Amino acid sequence: MLVFQSVVIHHLLGGETQLTYFVDGKANEGGSGTKEHPFKKIQQAADIAQPGDEVIVAPGVYREYVNPKNGGTPNAPIVYRSETRHGAHITGAESIKNWQKIEGTVYRANIPNGIFADYNPYTTLVSGDWYIAYLIAHTGDVYLNGKSLYEVTELSKVKNPEVNTVSWDKDFTLYTWYTEQDTVHNETVIYANFQGKDPNVEDVEISVRKNCFLPSETGKNYITLSGFTVSKAATQWAPPTAYQDGMIGPHWSKGWIIEDCHIFESKCSGISLGKYFQKDNDNKWLHKKYKDGTQTQRDCVCIAVNDGWSKETIGSHIVRRCEIHDCGQTGIVGHMGCAFSLIEDNHIHHINNKQNLAGAEIGGIKMHAAIDVIFRHNHIHNCTRGLWLDWQAQGTRVTQNLFYNNCLPEAHNMNRESLMGAAEDLFIEVSHGPTLVDNNIFLSDRALKLATQGVAVVHNIIAGGFTAVSLGVNNGAPNLPSPRYTPIHVPHGTNITGFMSFLHGDCSFFNNIFIQKPMRPFMKKVMEGSKKAVKQKKQDWDDGNIITGTIPYDSYPTFEEWDAQFEGYCGMGSKPTDRYYAKLPVWAKGNLYFNDAKPMKKETDAYVDKKNKVTIDVAHVDGKVTIKTNLFDFLPDTTCNLLHTDDIQPAFEPEQKYENPDGTPITFDTDFYGSKRDSAPIAGPFASKEAITEPLFTCNY
Repeated sequence: MLVFQSVVIHHLLGGETQLTYFVDGKANEGGSGTKEHPFKKIQQAADIAQPGDEVIVAPGVYREYVNPKNGGTPNAPIVYRSETRHGAHITGAESIKNWQKIEGTVYRANIPNGIFADYNPYTTLVSGDWYIAYLIAHTGDVYLNGKSLYEVTELSKVKNPEVNTVSWDKDFTLYTWYTEQDTVHNETVIYANFQGKDPNVEDVEISVRKNCFLPSETGKNYITLSGFTVSKAATQWAPPTAYQDGMIGPHWSKGWIIEDCHIFESKCSGISLGKYFQKDNDNKWLHKKYKDGTQTQRDCVCIAVNDGWSKETIGSHIVRRCEIHDCGQTGIVGHMGCAFSLIEDNHIHHINNKQNLAGAEIGGIKMHAAIDVIFRHNHIHNCTRGLWLDWQAQGTRVTQNLFYNNCLPEAHNMNRESLMGAAEDLFIEVSHGPTLVDNNIFLSDRALKLATQGVAVVHNIIAGGFTAVSLGVNNGAPNLPSPRYTPIHVPHGTNITGFMSFLHGDCSFFNNIFIQKPMRPFMKKVMEGSKKAVKQKKQDWDDGNIITGTIPYDSYPTFEEWDAQFEGYCGMGSKPTDRYYAKLPVWAKGNLYFNDAKPMKKETDAYVDKKNKVTIDVAHVDGKVTIKTNLFDFLPDTTCNLLHTDDIQPAFEPEQKYENPDGTPITFDTDFYGSKRDSAPIAGPFASKEAITEPLFTCNY
């Protein structure tokens, strides 16, 4: 106790000594936090750590919710570090060993509700704005050897499970569980089918805690979480109009670093960089019904600005070198609290693959208001959707990332007219930009979903279609106009300058390589069905396009054509005109097209190779991820112009350039690997033909 008092007094006096606390789950109770007598719980250190202090956590499993009580400063963050990489494991789960066989491979466990404190995940349903509520699911889960089983809504489906064909892992869908309450004994009862495995011998856990490492109060700034394994929390659905839950998160703070962590099996989201709780505007659409969700979201943004949301107070986080997988909703989620952040060198995969949750907030990463956020050199694959930038992707940059296999299982897509829930590598939705997409590799059937404007696509390999061009910006009312309109901010800041609906266009496509991959029959069928549904006005969200190239912009004007509408205009006295509501211009130059990928008609310098067959795919060898392709056998000797910020028209509505977050211009002289281009570069994300032989990533996460 004297040690604690001296630490607190020292910091109040402004001393400069930084303290190190040690934690070891195998230690005896009553430790003082020294190396010789470590704390047993991480929370003991989190209660007293002050700016500049470091908490070193020994390997082991820590079944606790860590609630940091204090934050650090820019020059003296509080650092929580696993002593060995991934050795310290914070989990929201508890081990259960009182399973009783009731018949065949089905077991039952009775769990006293006291274990859950004030939050029982087995009486709490997943719910929130934009969640598809016909999928009934609790926030809790049952895990067999670290892998979550499939919840069902009837005991009979535990006793007689059926294969769920919409899951990526169909065989494991026979491992089912069901829950009910024993009110007489105040117990949670769980039934589970372990398919012949003995749950009292295997590692069987249930999630009991909502979070793993997340402050309960806002404003706990400058905290670093480094090298931990974090898993199995009973997180809630995280829409942009609610407090956004996650296993890890800064909870409306500034300057966090989350690095070198292994994060998996969150019921909903792994990391939340998102929104705080707004008392009278939390899931308001769900609870009060009268205002549409898009209006309550606009309210959320305005309330946040009034509450002090700014670059000086919120955001500027770093998430780097983390592996995030097998989460139900998102690997990383964020609304507003994510602004000004850097997301780099992460491996995000197998998100929403169980298909037990559904709604409009799902993706490897899902962010709203990602103002000046940089997504750099991430490896994102096998997710229902790769990266989703929704609303206010202003100053956002997506660069040097690899995307592939971001799609739905084939059985899920068959015979569907609408692709509202279908997947793509990158979805940019109802944003005015500028959103910069450069030096990436997009290999899924659907590369970019562009229900938006103000996008520059530069030096990429694109092997999938542009979908939802000219679509996806209305709110779905069947009989009345329902255009969506979203905020526009001052450049590199949060203050709102206005709101605007969407004209479409205002996009640039420079120095890209388009490769039409073979069309899988089921995707072609879905595309045809979706285009028919759009034509018949059954839906206006998505045309399902998988034809690669800029061809969806065929009907868009060049700048000269658009500009000509304003000739002779003299203000109020002019005759009525549609010029202010017409499509915005599109620019395209320096692009290459292979395998019948199609340029738009007005792209005058397109290089189209109709002779050679280009193949491209991802290869995994000895932990290294490479591209397997013959592309460079057929690449022409032609070169492109070396581009700069001033070569791209500023985004129309915000009147903001495609530039760095600090306002300095960009020269596009750096390729996927970070190598420099010369003054006459080749198209695509690589500075040279030889570069493709190098690994894109080494999976040593």
